[in-house]
Amino acid sequence: MSAVLPAAAADEGAAPASEGVWHAAWRRFKGDRVGLGSLVVVLAFVLLIAAAALGLVARDWQDEVGVPNAPPTMLGARAPAEGGSGIEAPKGPNVDLSDIDPLAPRYREWDERAKQYQTQERPKAATLPFGADRLGRDVLAKAVKGTEISVFVGVAAALCATLIGTVLGALAGFFGGRAGDLLEWVYNVFESIPNILLIFAFAAVVGRGVEGVVVILALTGWTGMYRQVRAEFMKHASREYVRSAEAIGASAASRMFRHILPNVSHVVLVRMSLLAVGFIKAEVILSYLGLGVRVDQVSWGTMLAEAQSELILGYWWQLVTATLFMAVFVTAFSLATDALRDALDPKLRGLE
Repeated sequence: MSAVLPAAAADEGAAPASEGVWHAAWRRFKGDRVGLGSLVVVLAFVLLIAAAALGLVARDWQDEVGVPNAPPTMLGARAPAEGGSGIEAPKGPNVDLSDIDPLAPRYREWDERAKQYQTQERPKAATLPFGADRLGRDVLAKAVKGTEISVFVGVAAALCATLIGTVLGALAGFFGGRAGDLLEWVYNVFESIPNILLIFAFAAVVGRGVEGVVVILALTGWTGMYRQVRAEFMKHASREYVRSAEAIGASAASRMFRHILPNVSHVVLVRMSLLAVGFIKAEVILSYLGLGVRVDQVSWGTMLAEAQSELILGYWWQLVTATLFMAVFVTAFSLATDALRDALDPKLRGLE
């Protein structure tokens, strides 16, 4: 019995295990209702994108299911057009063309088959929930399918640019010296060239398509991340906790990515959210200029480009639908990353 008491006393006097950085960040993040609600919206978009990629929704976005420029259901169907001009097309002479054209007897048969096919076609809807475009395609299905491409382009390009900028900025800020000078020279070269010229140059080499847009945006958008990460690593490299890690034998890679990076992750997240939002907008511009996604694909950018000509004629629903989808996702994504930034900020951690 006496042998157990000292052990129990030792356990009671032992210091509690420290909470991990990411566990503590998640605990603080759950307390932010706005951030948590925004994360739910972002996850809903992720599920929508996955369903569209698997063909569960918006698979038939190219089908002409409605009449051209069919209005939204809440507006009701358009009034039918007035009667025709009343002028009948002139009929040709009753001439037997079988001696001139051996296929003439088949023409009537082909006309009958074409009429039967037209009668068997699915009737086109006069209204759709969010309306139709100029070809009769469902605007809602296009917006859902466009979400898949636009969000993938924005987030994937932001992740690639963040990876490039973070790694190069960490190397330049932590080591300095000739490596830092070389990376600074590369950074200044990219910054000295106007961004639009860089985009055109990379577009000429990479080409169009989703993958091409991701590569173009990543290669032209990493410089801002590099500048901020380099400054943060220069500031943290000489701090006591990094020197203590070096004293106990931690490698340079461990000090950079296990000790410094978690303490600057809030800066990286904020910059990445800004990049994702900016890249989604950049995809719109590239698609408008003909350097974005291919003709057989749809994105928020192509929808907004098409909506310009429709808006002149008073057909506003494609513009509103694409803008609504983009605004909801961009706002939720920004709020979620801001809340995660606050949860990871070491200055706010010390206020608990």
